[in-house]
Amino acid sequence: MEKKIWSVLLILFLSVTFSDRSVAANWWQNKKQATSSTSNSVGSSVIFRVEGNVYPDGLYYVTFNIGNPPKPYYLDLDTGSDLTWLQCDAPCVHCDKVPHSLYKPNKNNLVICKEQICTSLDSNDCHNPNEQCDYSIEYADHGSSLGVLTRDIFPLRFTNGSVHTPRLAFGCGYDQQGFCTGSVCPTDGILGLGNGGASIISQLKSQGLTKNVIGHCLSGTNGGYLFFGDDVVPSSGVVWTPMSITSFDKHYSPGPADLSYGGKPTGITGLRTIFDSGSSYTYFNSMAYQALITVVKKNLLGKPLKEAADDHTLPLCWKRAKAFKSVGEAKTYFSSVVLNFGGGKKARLEISPESYLIISKNGNVCLGILNGTEVGLDTLNLVGDTSMRNKMVIYDNEKQQIGWIPADCNRLPKSGTVH
Repeated sequence: MEKKIWSVLLILFLSVTFSDRSVAANWWQNKKQATSSTSNSVGSSVIFRVEGNVYPDGLYYVTFNIGNPPKPYYLDLDTGSDLTWLQCDAPCVHCDKVPHSLYKPNKNNLVICKEQICTSLDSNDCHNPNEQCDYSIEYADHGSSLGVLTRDIFPLRFTNGSVHTPRLAFGCGYDQQGFCTGSVCPTDGILGLGNGGASIISQLKSQGLTKNVIGHCLSGTNGGYLFFGDDVVPSSGVVWTPMSITSFDKHYSPGPADLSYGGKPTGITGLRTIFDSGSSYTYFNSMAYQALITVVKKNLLGKPLKEAADDHTLPLCWKRAKAFKSVGEAKTYFSSVVLNFGGGKKARLEISPESYLIISKNGNVCLGILNGTEVGLDTLNLVGDTSMRNKMVIYDNEKQQIGWIPADCNRLPKSGTVH
């Protein structure tokens, strides 16, 4: 199942612009220890265990505990949007079946239109400053969510040992249409990790609890981790490039990129690019995609692979006489895809075959880089989960830079606390 392209749809198609779960059990025990002091928390981090994969699940998600008493909810990671929201009973007009009971908001916790958190939302639907802050999101595939902004407690344990219970604003979606393709949604909602004022990380920053830095490390097999703050950011070895703050408001863009394959330029330059963990796959515009598959096919000549036209897992798959059991068996037939970003000095994002290939249920190897123009992205290029696997990717909103470094995402950072 392929995950929705959250950020791109928000950019292009909005009709209204817009598991260690012990923290829940330990929250009451540590509530008295929690302090409202911010002096010993700034510079500390929060780490979350990530579950999921690119294929076959089509998403990565974390568990957040929300409320009093805290209850767990699965949230789909999305660096391409700001607002975190849950499907909820407000009451529910149309909600999907989700892993946990629908969140039930308290009317006394609703955000009103004149509050800054509401005005920071492009997708707010306000007419009166004293009315509740409603939002309306519609996607290109006609999926949509209508809801109201509310607040609740998010118990969080930081890497310095402190426990805090900030009240954070998020969306309560009471009317979802076309949101899930299966009988049960894999998650309860979306975790908006963008750099707008409504995002969870921006709210934590404004409350003095952590720096406005987020990062994720997505395993090439299954799982990984997410973090808020800069405690676990390596002091060396990270490739940094400035964020392009003029190209895509509220979206993480490292600016234009040049494309190469197997160490050789493809002739494709100046690709407008954003990083989006809300998309399972990477999307290149039609010209870049055609250039890539041309050179990939050329490099496969004489090798014991042929196109598997009968495998519709992804647009382009190959098979050999003996079915593939792992990407490790297939990677020797392919080379790295490289995006070179500017910004004073070249920042090289190497996407290894282990990252951009998947093995289908049929035992074929498939290309996890797709034609974005065909799905309505025009000339935009999107670096999705396939290209970010086996790397720590860091979005430093404090210094306005994006960084990455190869990492074993199956190994959690050395910390006493992981959510």
